[in-house]
Amino acid sequence: MTPAPTHHTAPAGGPGIYRDSWGIPHLWAGSADELAYLQGVNAATDRSWQIELERWRSEGRTAEVLGPDAVAWDRFARQARLDDTARRCFDRLDPDTRRWCTQYVAGINQALADDVRSTPEFDQAGCTPEPWNPWTPLGVFLVHHILFSTFPNKLFRAHAARTLGPDAVDLFSIEAPVWSGSNAWAAHGSSTSSGLPLIAGDPHRLMELPGVYQQIRLACPEFDALGFAFPGVPGLPHFAHTGHTAWAITNAMADYQDLFEEQLRRVPSRKTGGARVLARSPEGWETAVVTTESIHVRGGSVETVEVIETSRGPVISETPDGGALALRFPARVEGRLGFEALLPLLRSRTVADVEAAFDAWVEPVNSVVTADAAGDVRHFVAGLVPQRHPDNRRFPVPGLSARHAWERQYVPLPRTEVKKFVVSANDRAAGGGDPVAMEFAPAHRARRITELLEAAGPLSVEDMQAIHTDTLLGPWPLFRSLLEDLPMAGLSPDAHALRLHLLEWDGRMVSGSRQAAAFASWRGALVQRIVRHPALARLHEATGFPALFGPWLSVGSRVGFALETLLVRGGELGIAVPLEAAAALEEAGTTTEGSAVWGDRHRILPVHVLPGSLAGSAPDSPLSGDTGCVLCTESLPGVEDRSFRGPVARYVWDLQDRDNSRWIVPFGASGSPADPHFADQLPLWTVGELVPAATSWDQLTKDPR
Repeated sequence: MTPAPTHHTAPAGGPGIYRDSWGIPHLWAGSADELAYLQGVNAATDRSWQIELERWRSEGRTAEVLGPDAVAWDRFARQARLDDTARRCFDRLDPDTRRWCTQYVAGINQALADDVRSTPEFDQAGCTPEPWNPWTPLGVFLVHHILFSTFPNKLFRAHAARTLGPDAVDLFSIEAPVWSGSNAWAAHGSSTSSGLPLIAGDPHRLMELPGVYQQIRLACPEFDALGFAFPGVPGLPHFAHTGHTAWAITNAMADYQDLFEEQLRRVPSRKTGGARVLARSPEGWETAVVTTESIHVRGGSVETVEVIETSRGPVISETPDGGALALRFPARVEGRLGFEALLPLLRSRTVADVEAAFDAWVEPVNSVVTADAAGDVRHFVAGLVPQRHPDNRRFPVPGLSARHAWERQYVPLPRTEVKKFVVSANDRAAGGGDPVAMEFAPAHRARRITELLEAAGPLSVEDMQAIHTDTLLGPWPLFRSLLEDLPMAGLSPDAHALRLHLLEWDGRMVSGSRQAAAFASWRGALVQRIVRHPALARLHEATGFPALFGPWLSVGSRVGFALETLLVRGGELGIAVPLEAAAALEEAGTTTEGSAVWGDRHRILPVHVLPGSLAGSAPDSPLSGDTGCVLCTESLPGVEDRSFRGPVARYVWDLQDRDNSRWIVPFGASGSPADPHFADQLPLWTVGELVPAATSWDQLTKDPR
C-alpha cells in the first residue's frame, strides 16, 4: 500500500534539479515515480561515463571499450550470469518497485535522447552510451557487490591447504582485515548534547574516481531524504536521513556465497546431434544449462566463453586439477536482491519502519545502525545467510555431497535496541558472530571508537566528526612488544637507532610523522622477509584459478593482512619471528631516510578508468591513517604504501536537526574532469572536514534545463 503524502515543502521553482555551492544535486518532483525519473536524468548527466562503465561491467562488455585487459572481468560476468540474475530479480519485483525502477531507467534513457550524455570520455574511447534495459540498475548494484563477500577467500584457503597443508590455513585467517575498514556508530540521546541520537560513519571501498557514492537529496510531497546513492541505482540504499529516520550500514562480513566442486562430463545429445554437459549431483548425473557467448574485444578480436550452470549455480572457474567450481549466492537462488526495501526506506518515519524495510534485504549482508527523531536507536543485521554445513564456509565443497547442499533455510540474524552507544566496524560483535561468518575484521577499530565515544561526554556533531580521523594504530601494542623483546646482538648501530626511534613513537599514523614512515619501512621489510621465507615457498606456486582473483591470492597481500596472526603463530610454520623482525629492522635501518614522513609514501591512489589524455586528471594527496586505524586509509604492508581503498564517504546524521548534519566524499559531485566540482571536496576530505548538509531550497540554484 502506498502511504499518504506528507506534503513536504516544495521549492518555489517547481520540479527540477537544484544544486548547492558544492554542486550537490537536490531533486524535487511531484511524486515518487517522477522523482525516480529525475534521479535517472541526474545520474545520466552528472555521471554519464561512470554509469555506462558499470552497465558494461554488468553485461560483461567492458572489453569492447577497454581492450584485452578487461576480458577477465567480462568472462567472469558472463559465467556468473550477472545480467541474467539482474533480469530475474527485476522480473520478481513487486509492481510498485518495478514501476519505480522503470521510471529511473526512463530518466537515464531520456538524457540519452536529449543528447546530454555525450562527454569527452566517450569521444576519446570511440564509443557511445546506449539505452538501458529496465533491469540494468539491478545489474549495476550486483557488480558492486558480487566480489564483496567471501568466495574469493575460499580460493585462497584451498590453495593454502593444497600447498602448505590444512593446518596452515588458520595462520592466514585473521580476524582479518581483507577488504574491510568501514565504520558506523550511533549515540543514543541520553549521551548527546541535544538529547536526540547522532549517527556517523565512513564506508570503505575502492577509491574510484568518480566516487562510488553520490551525495544527493530526493524530495517529493511523500518524503524528503538526503544521503548517498550509487550512480546507476535508484534510491539511497546505505546511508540516508529522511528528517524522521537515519540509517547507516557496514559490511557484516557474512559468509553467504559458496563454491561447489563440480564433476562435469560431456555426452552426445540425441536431440541436437552435438554434446550436452552433465553435472554430478547428490541424486546422480543431471543436465547442466550450457550456452556459448562472444566477448568482443576492442581491436577486432572475439573471445568465446562457454557459460555452464548446474543446479548449484553458475560455473565461474576451473580447479587446479582441471575440475570446475560453481558459485551459489542468494540473489541467484531467490531471484531477489533486496530492491523491495528501497522505497520503504525513503518513506520511513520510525526505526521500526527501517527494520521492516530491511526485512526484504538479500545481499550483501549488512550491519545496520538506525535512529529516529523520537529517540529510538536500533542495531541489526540484514540479509540472507544460508543455513548449511560448516565446511561450506571454509573451502569449496563437493557438489555431489548431499550434506553440503543448501537447506533453503536462513540463519536468524541479531536485532538489538541501543540505550547508549553502538559501534559497527566489520567486527565479530557487530556482525553476528559465528552463526554468520568465520572471519571478521580485528576489533581494533570498534574498541577505539567505543573508547572515544566514552571519553567525549555529552556528544555533539563535532565530537562525532572528530572520530573519523583518529590515527592511532590498533595493532601497535603487538608490534611494540615485539620490538622490546628483539634479539639485537650483532645488529648495526642503524638498526639499534631505528628500534629506539620506534619505541619512542606514540603509534599514530599521521601524514607528517617520520616515526610512522619508519614503522612502515620496518613493517614492510618484515612482511617481505616472511613472504620470501622457505616455509612459504610452495604458497608461491600457481593457483590454477583465474587472474581476476589475483588480489585475493597474492602471497604478499595475504601475509600483510595476516601479519598480526603470523607474528604470534608463525613458529607453527617454522618461522622464527623475532629473528625475522630483527633482520627486517636491519634492512629498514639502512634504507630509511631520516627526513621522510608517512605522507610522502602514503598517498591517495584513485582507481581511475578514463581513456586517453583524461586519465592524467587523477588527483594526488598525502594521507594520514592506515590499515588498523579508525582512519582506515588502507595500504598493503610490504606491497604498496599508497591507499587505493579508504573512506569513500563520511557523514554525521543529526536526528535533532537535519540541517546540522554533515557529509563529504573524497572527490566531488561531478563525474566530469572538466567540471569544477570533479574533485573540489578532496582538500577538505583529506584533513577530515565535512561540508554542511543544508536543505533550504532558497539557498540552492536550479539547473537551467
